[in-house]
Amino acid sequence: METKIGHLKVAIFKIKNRRGFAAVCFEHLTEGKTAQEAYERMAKALRRTNKKEVT
Repeated sequence: METKIGHLKVAIFKIKNRRGFAAVCFEHLTEGKTAQEAYERMAKALRRTNKKEVT
């Protein structure tokens, strides 16, 4: 499944041999129990990265 955060594409997929889902975007990898949780964690990771670049 592929979604977007702003102009960035986020790929969400089921992790083999493990429980849960992962999201990959802009050199970030996040994991969550559900696809929605992985997506939300990705959004948070991208916000943290943007703060570092600004300061």
